[in-house]
Amino acid sequence: MTILAATPQAIAEAAAALRAGRLVAFPTETVYGLGADATNARAVAAIFEAKGRPRFNPLITHAPSLDVVASLGRLTDTGHRLAAAFWPGPLTLVLPKLPGCPVADLATAGLDTIAIRIPAHPIGRALLEAAGVPIAAPSANRSGHVSPTTAAHVATDLGDRVAMILDGGATPVGLESTVIDVTGERAVILRLGGIARNDIARVLGYSPALAGDENVAPSSPGMLERHYAPATRLRLDAREARAGEALLAFGAAVPPHAGPAINLSPSGDLAEAAATLFAALRSLDAAGATAIAVMSIPAYGLGEAINDRLRRAATAE
Repeated sequence: MTILAATPQAIAEAAAALRAGRLVAFPTETVYGLGADATNARAVAAIFEAKGRPRFNPLITHAPSLDVVASLGRLTDTGHRLAAAFWPGPLTLVLPKLPGCPVADLATAGLDTIAIRIPAHPIGRALLEAAGVPIAAPSANRSGHVSPTTAAHVATDLGDRVAMILDGGATPVGLESTVIDVTGERAVILRLGGIARNDIARVLGYSPALAGDENVAPSSPGMLERHYAPATRLRLDAREARAGEALLAFGAAVPPHAGPAINLSPSGDLAEAAATLFAALRSLDAAGATAIAVMSIPAYGLGEAINDRLRRAATAE
């Protein structure tokens, strides 16, 4: 495994590695992705092996442009509206898969839909252009672990399972993309993420429903109930940190505490909290505490997605 600063030469090397069927981790605006040539079934299988990821959990395919998207899936009217508003950016659209779509069936979990997004991060976009193939890329971590927002996080979780890591610094959003199914008459949010539901509602003219049935096979990444989980138990909606606990705080009013603590945003900024969430969970997970006491996060805007991640991380196995 090699960590390289994302120079033009390193991006060209990473693109060549992808075309050769190897795994490359790279930054997007959301989190670091574990990339493989989406059209190469063996390369896609290597993603599942590296992550220890359930085979029924689909992957997101990353594309550099609308033209490439249109060669893989059918953009519905709703999809066009959302793409115009949020692409490039932290939005994934679930589209009807076109006949003859070259993306490997393993990447779509055998479904007749495909999850696609156009990332905004300049390094991710440069890699897609250089590779010349769509890139399947879930978060670059072991399945169920906290998602990576730095190259060091990827190295800690995956080590030699990945051929190369392009280091682009910390990811600016720090939360996975919002995933929206646009195959039906009305959009359905399958995963809350980096674009708030109220912003989506402003574009569509209505607030999309949230998929809530966890008993069906996931049609989207991020729909497994236990996900984004540190090894240390989380105690949600905590008002204090008990003896032996670490504290994950939010806002200015932080209770007294003696153990390790991280404040996601002392000013109460939900965007800042989203960007620091996974790194904070990793840090507190390594602190040796008996549990992590998590203060309440407001349940609006990006707070919906943050609370979704925390709830999944706290779900008992």
